[in-house]
Amino acid sequence: MGKHTSISPEGAADRLAIRELVEAYAHCADRRDAKSQMALFTPDAHFVVYMDAKDPTPSQELHSREGLAPVFADLNRYAATMHFLGQTTILTLTGERGTAETYCMPHHYISGKVRSLMIAALRYTDTFVKMDGAWLFAERKLYVDWLEQRELS
Repeated sequence: MGKHTSISPEGAADRLAIRELVEAYAHCADRRDAKSQMALFTPDAHFVVYMDAKDPTPSQELHSREGLAPVFADLNRYAATMHFLGQTTILTLTGERGTAETYCMPHHYISGKVRSLMIAALRYTDTFVKMDGAWLFAERKLYVDWLEQRELS
């Protein structure tokens, strides 16, 4: 086990704000609030998707906040989603920048004649920046470790 060191009140506040940013992303996704979800990113945000976490070639790469709109709109094809967040491990944190890794298991429900549930095991590696006192995603890399499709009765 690692040694715990004391952190300043400002450091603790930054860590909480980063965790709340990660949680806001999942909340906005599940509520289909693409506008608020996009606002969590810097204008020049870099968003990279690796549908196979073992493949170093990205499946998708975007280079702006506005470019995220179709990615977030794609969730509308599901009747409902629920993003279960696991740990967020802060890797580095300075006054204005930070990095972290977050585990997530989104559940995507598909309704219709055949109801199904798609569950993914994801990891996000993030770079954050503090702008005007608020933490934002500067870069978000999404790695898909595995997908599972279940038919529901």
